[in-house]
Amino acid sequence: MDRTENPSPEGGKIHILVCGVAGCASSGSLKVAAAIEDEIKKNNLGADVKVIKTGCFGLCAEGPIMMICPEHVMYTKVAPEDVAEIFENHIMGGKIVTRLLAGEKEYEEIEDRLPQIPFFAMQKRIALNNCGIIDPENIDEYIALDGYQALAKVLNEYEPDEVIDEIKKSGLRGRGGGGFPTGRKWESSAVVQDHEKYVICNADEGDPGAFMDRSILEGDPHSVIEAMIINGYAVGARQGYIYVRAEYPVAVKRLGVAIRQAEEYGLLGNNILGKGFNFNLEVRLGAGAFVCGEGSALMTSIEGKRGEPRPKPPRSAEKGLWKKPTVLNNVETYANIPQIIRKGADWFNSIGTEKSKGTKVFALGGKINNIGLVEVPMGTTLRQIVYDIGGGIPDGGTFKAAQTGGPSGGCLPAEHLDTPIDYDSLTKLGSMMGSGGLIVMDEHTCMVDLARFFLDFTVDESCGKCPPCRIGTKRMHEILVRITEGKGTLEDLDKLEVLARNIKASALCGLGQSAPNPVLSTLKYFRDEYIAHVVDKKCPAGVCVSMIKYKIDTDVCKRCGICKKGCPTQCISGDKNTPFAIDQDKCVKCGLCMEKCPFKAILKNA
Repeated sequence: MDRTENPSPEGGKIHILVCGVAGCASSGSLKVAAAIEDEIKKNNLGADVKVIKTGCFGLCAEGPIMMICPEHVMYTKVAPEDVAEIFENHIMGGKIVTRLLAGEKEYEEIEDRLPQIPFFAMQKRIALNNCGIIDPENIDEYIALDGYQALAKVLNEYEPDEVIDEIKKSGLRGRGGGGFPTGRKWESSAVVQDHEKYVICNADEGDPGAFMDRSILEGDPHSVIEAMIINGYAVGARQGYIYVRAEYPVAVKRLGVAIRQAEEYGLLGNNILGKGFNFNLEVRLGAGAFVCGEGSALMTSIEGKRGEPRPKPPRSAEKGLWKKPTVLNNVETYANIPQIIRKGADWFNSIGTEKSKGTKVFALGGKINNIGLVEVPMGTTLRQIVYDIGGGIPDGGTFKAAQTGGPSGGCLPAEHLDTPIDYDSLTKLGSMMGSGGLIVMDEHTCMVDLARFFLDFTVDESCGKCPPCRIGTKRMHEILVRITEGKGTLEDLDKLEVLARNIKASALCGLGQSAPNPVLSTLKYFRDEYIAHVVDKKCPAGVCVSMIKYKIDTDVCKRCGICKKGCPTQCISGDKNTPFAIDQDKCVKCGLCMEKCPFKAILKNA
């Protein structure tokens, strides 16, 4: 189904697509959708106009978002009170409402203007191909866009080993963090002789600021289901599980709807498409433990036990879920499979770099103008993502670093802005791809405090099974807290590095082994900030509260007394005849004086 040519299977002429998932819903998109329904009824346009709640468009910072098809005109920051104007001018008058238009206004007369919006211009959507385009709760819309064609092709034309060969030839690597070749993983399980095997989708997305997998499941759940059925056929599995965070209610709901629809259409269950292949799929909910994103801990959780990692070997391909051969891939990895089968391994292999094929989805967040979800070819540079797609730093700020890979990744400084984003380049620089979180920081970010934040997260989320992670990360966190409180020493920096390297070498699972990465990368690239904290007892970014100092510039101060009146601890002295000053022992670093001063006479960390 191409919404440009035949926008509605029911014969409607105009489709109004409204983002109906978490990001836009929190800013009021569901109220916008309701207002559209009211306008359709009010103007008696039910036969010509249809509103569809879709998945994520990606441009989350501009929500609520709606797109009118077949022209593909996108409106951003739409409020319910804007809907009547859109109907009067655009739907019935054929005139674009310029003030709500996404992107550059000079393109307003071009019909298919979406690819010309800077945010979308450099993207190439594979995993996100249907997100924002189809109704994720309508299997017919997925099928109309070639959904389940890959499954039909596999069952009719391929032997199981030929499917695996195609995936290997494509060069697809796991998008969950490690980047292990997907075809080799499938092959490792396929060659094990066992009548009972499993395939699992890891949708336990726990990285702070990450929402890639959630968006795919909310916007295109059938792509993951189709891929898992193909995976089951390729390795000889008849049962699959999708392990998804319980905190993702919309994703859980839409997965349930999609599974029921696939079963009704004979695409799940017994004798799929009449080819004698049986495959069933269940959703299992995670309770929010970050460690359950690690494969063996996830499987232990599915088995009904406490989610703790297991030693390796044996690998899960040999003994995984219930000690049976198991293939585990994450959501984004699976979302690539149907198109690889339909369009061919050579097509996918032609995208990306020599060792990192295809595209990568990133949740772009932090100090960036265009917060949202992006998908770019592997090899796209960090600079292109931050400035060309992300729109740069708010308020003309300066790029300082980007954190890739979440709490398991590292920070890349400005000197590496032209680094191509692929598995090997990031690893070489001390970071990692991870599942795809990309947090941008500006000059107001304290890199020592950032490392403390990620260690705080890791300590809380450690399962406690192995001493290096349970004890080692706690000791690292304590050192970082001392440093951010102005009590650190140069010896603490040496201790941090020794602890970090020992934990990396000895922790049981990937969570513990990668936990020191934020510390090691910030020590490598921002050691001067650590030195400032432990030697000068200053936080250059003015973030660490214990080291913040406010000083009154007597040359600028007008002695008006506004700062003195607003001070909650009365730590400011002075009057019209006496220079104003701040008693550092009484100051609680609240910053109200600086905020209230109309003459900008109060300096921070002066």
